[in-house]
Amino acid sequence: MHTITPIEGGVCAPKGFFADGIAAGLKPNGAKDMAFIYADTPCDTAAVFTANRFQAAPIKHFQKHDITRTNFVLINAKNANAMTGEAGIADIEEILHHAQTLFPAIENPVMSSTGVIGVRLPKAKLTAGLERFDLHAKNPDAAAEAIMTTDSYPKQVAFEVTLQGGRSFRIGAMAKGAGMINPAMATMLCFITTDAAVAQARIKPLLQQAARTTFNAVSVDGDTSTNDTVMLLANGASGAYEEEAFFDALKRLMHELALKIVADGEGASKCVAFEVTGAADEAEAEICAKALSNSLLVKTALYGEDPNWGRIASTVGASGVTCDPATLTITFGNVTVYDKGEILFDEETEKRAAEVMKRNAFAIRCHLGVGEGAFTAYGCDLGHEYVKINADYRT
Repeated sequence: MHTITPIEGGVCAPKGFFADGIAAGLKPNGAKDMAFIYADTPCDTAAVFTANRFQAAPIKHFQKHDITRTNFVLINAKNANAMTGEAGIADIEEILHHAQTLFPAIENPVMSSTGVIGVRLPKAKLTAGLERFDLHAKNPDAAAEAIMTTDSYPKQVAFEVTLQGGRSFRIGAMAKGAGMINPAMATMLCFITTDAAVAQARIKPLLQQAARTTFNAVSVDGDTSTNDTVMLLANGASGAYEEEAFFDALKRLMHELALKIVADGEGASKCVAFEVTGAADEAEAEICAKALSNSLLVKTALYGEDPNWGRIASTVGASGVTCDPATLTITFGNVTVYDKGEILFDEETEKRAAEVMKRNAFAIRCHLGVGEGAFTAYGCDLGHEYVKINADYRT
């Protein structure tokens, strides 16, 4: 038996971790745009990355060096360092070499970036920013703020996990993401730190397993980034570990951050769970749920607070999964509007369903009635503000 207790501190909550964020001049108006995470001992590490075939230079750099241990992560906003070829990787090598010259305690440094695609890194600004770092600063709020792009607020979570017998460990994280969110392996940027004594060989499998129903189950706009990264660093400083407890905490942490991203979708006002049950199998349930969370027509109906159940039915049918109108049930919140071929959408039902859609968070449930498969995906509405933000993204 174990308990999971929310605590403050983000990536600095676990023992032996430090972080800070500064303004290096990449963003206008003096906003923070450069951050680091540092551990005073090397950490076992693993990451899951975007399935986009045009992976950005930071991901290629990580893979090139096959990094399994590090104690330093450098993160910049405003520039994705994507579609920059070998020159983009060389820029990272130069910047991280400078970091090691300044701070000899850094081992196997890695870099992560987010922002505009197709622009070389401003090396002079980043190397100058490195010289302002204090590796033993504990400013998780500043670090979380510095990695934001179109996010409207920083995203952090931390837990203390107490095991049976009283031993405990901590896990903390920060993430960024509000647009270009359509997970395929991972999504956005997320950095997780822990002082749990988790074995290196277990880190990536646990990350992949947790990502499937958390970061891989959310969508803002149906676009998959070139830079998506979820990275976990474990220093083992607590000496405590129990896999079931660790996985419970990891999955809960990633789920909370994933929902924060959906809730902060560019211009979004609603976070909606698309719960598909009764599918032929779990794989088909996942396909159907993600089709609903990605549908532009469904998203615009959410924005208009219109319980247009026909869009839900059409998307289910178009998803390609096994389904039949005679076995399908559609429910908005606790209001059933279609039940196994019977249309229940009278004036009173429509009014009740519309009230559900005025909420900031609710569920749309589709029971396919053909099997036992189930999956929940998460999405948000899509309105005028999304278009405005992305039309002006580079300016």
